[in-house]
Amino acid sequence: MSIQRFEVAGRVVFADDAALQHVLAGVHESPDRPRCLCCEGGVEMYVARHRQFVLKRMPGSGARHHPECPSYEPDERLSGLGELVGDAVLEPNPGCFELRVNFPWTRVAGKGVPRGEAEETAEVMVARRRMSLRALMHFLFHTAGFDRWSPAMEGKRNQAVLHKYLMEAAEGMTVRGIGLAERLYVPEAFSEAGREEAARRRRAKLAVLHPRDGQSPLALVIGEFKGCEASALGRRIWIKHAPDAPLLVASRTWERIERSFGALLEARHADTGQRVRVVMAALIRARREHTYEVDTASLMLASEHWIPLEGVHELALVNALVQQRRRFVKPLRYDARTAAAFPNVLLLDAGPRPVPLHVLSPFLAGKERATKERVLREEAGAWCWGYGDEMPTFPNLVAGTR
Repeated sequence: MSIQRFEVAGRVVFADDAALQHVLAGVHESPDRPRCLCCEGGVEMYVARHRQFVLKRMPGSGARHHPECPSYEPDERLSGLGELVGDAVLEPNPGCFELRVNFPWTRVAGKGVPRGEAEETAEVMVARRRMSLRALMHFLFHTAGFDRWSPAMEGKRNQAVLHKYLMEAAEGMTVRGIGLAERLYVPEAFSEAGREEAARRRRAKLAVLHPRDGQSPLALVIGEFKGCEASALGRRIWIKHAPDAPLLVASRTWERIERSFGALLEARHADTGQRVRVVMAALIRARREHTYEVDTASLMLASEHWIPLEGVHELALVNALVQQRRRFVKPLRYDARTAAAFPNVLLLDAGPRPVPLHVLSPFLAGKERATKERVLREEAGAWCWGYGDEMPTFPNLVAGTR
């Protein structure tokens, strides 16, 4: 793949050009729109400033970029994100997202359902979709880029990278009027030498949980689930890279988690010959000083490289693409009733349009299987792998398409 090129103020510069920062500084406050030159005519971009100036795609323009372009983003309708944009996911300014969720940021002691006589209805409001904790986790992984893969990422996906990019993604998001980065904790990469400093930063971060005026704020923890053990008062959940900060949960709550996410927890021990991660998103509150209790939890599967998975049936496909050094995006479910309507993977390096890849698992439930078979009928010549059969050859890599 060639290096990304931009046209900025009439000048063509490459993404690795030492002069790029100077050029972007000159147009940061101006109405001029740089253009990504990944395709004929180019695609408008905007300049954002974080620690340095960066070029970002304009809202709604992702699918106009070439599939191999780093700024490419599939049509939202090819994943569960399409059901949320406009209702639960709003982008009032480029790169700034307002997320409307179906869970609270605060618990109020003793708050119950209001009682009294029914009042006359003055208005009827249209019901708006709200995103779940799982959908928020998917959106964070999507915005941070963990749902896409290119060969250049090999060996660069570790806990430190996960922490860095999830926290950076959260900086552009608000939930119930509060910056998500203020309430998000992703463990730093653990080292014995830096253990005390990391613990100090964690305690400072989670000081937001201190109760105020009868209210208990919540925070969001995202990390790799390590295990759960019984304690005298319930269960302790362990998150990797946070060995000195267990999350407490009532035994009945853990039993509900096991029932709801049993297939994902079992996947850690599936006979795949390949590593699979279980990622936990947990809303927590302070039970006492520096004692963290789970309020709500959701789980997600991910590959060794932190690529989100809908199930074990996608693991071999994703790993085969990684081993063959292909470029791809993994569409995520969010809150869609089923992921069967979406491609399991979108291949980005097989020509000017992404190529959908499908997996037909014998363990799909009846309605899901019917949905997947309908999609395959509608996509003439679609690539499909019947799980358990020999995997078909992937569409040819098209070199020099940009």
